[in-house]
Amino acid sequence: MLVNGKWTANWQPVQAKDDQGRFVRQISSFRNWVTADGAPGPTGAGGFKAEAGRYRLYVALICPWASRTLIARRLKGLEALIPVTVVNPVLTDEGWAFGGYPGADADPLHGATHMHQLYTHADASFTGRATVPVLWDTVTDTIVSNESADIVRMFDTAFADLVPGKPVLYPADLADQIDALNAEVYDSLNNGVYKAGFASTQGPYDEAVAGVFKMLDALEDRLTGDFLFGDRFTEADIRLFVTLIRFDAAYHGLFKTNLRRIADYPRLQAYMERVLRLPGVAGTVDIDHIKAGYYSIKALNPTGIVPVGPAHVTELLAAVK
Repeated sequence: MLVNGKWTANWQPVQAKDDQGRFVRQISSFRNWVTADGAPGPTGAGGFKAEAGRYRLYVALICPWASRTLIARRLKGLEALIPVTVVNPVLTDEGWAFGGYPGADADPLHGATHMHQLYTHADASFTGRATVPVLWDTVTDTIVSNESADIVRMFDTAFADLVPGKPVLYPADLADQIDALNAEVYDSLNNGVYKAGFASTQGPYDEAVAGVFKMLDALEDRLTGDFLFGDRFTEADIRLFVTLIRFDAAYHGLFKTNLRRIADYPRLQAYMERVLRLPGVAGTVDIDHIKAGYYSIKALNPTGIVPVGPAHVTELLAAVK
């Protein structure tokens, strides 16, 4: 990680842990907002006006948080306005790197070799982990945000005068319900699989796995319509989908959340396929990057062997692309 702008140690998957061995996730550090007129958003500073070609999105296709932003960008029709740079899925001793893997890009703005160099370009004394996604402003030459939840909401509203894309991902009449469901799904499932995979003692692992499958069971019962809120697709669906599509390929085995697969939940499996078939969503999913990335985590898979399956996931992705 970076300490006062200097790379100090090899990358490790566990960012922090509590005194019981529970995995603790780092809080995002850059929380500015792009807005239609450049006024300040809910957090951070102003000055980031929605303009075509001004911003660049840095992502890893392995990463569910980054994939949230890719899906929102696609569904809102922002591809021509906001270009994307994809990092190498294989985690190095210096974290995310550029290039050197099929489908991975070089950094077009500063010629950086690793993502952490962009963080120190934005803040020479930055301390923390260099995570993705990153939304970069080419005018002020700095990071706007590295918080995926905020970036999804920016993409939903800030560029509406330039590209009036649908669907509305965070409709006002569902906002409170979306916030409540997001919080539950995040704690128990989105982050719950990581709490299981990176637990350092048995108790926190058992606790996390119980939470993962309690939430999956509840979601299976909830899904009586096409999406989480009936026939209305929202940001809550994006947040759930990115975990579901990775579950059987990575979390079930590598993270030891192996009581059941998503394929064993009829409604969740059908729901995942339904979201995957929305225009452009399948293009945000790269199973090769997902497996190469997760199985490159040395602490969990020291041999670096990448499994050939699961066949049902690769067959599904082949069928929809």
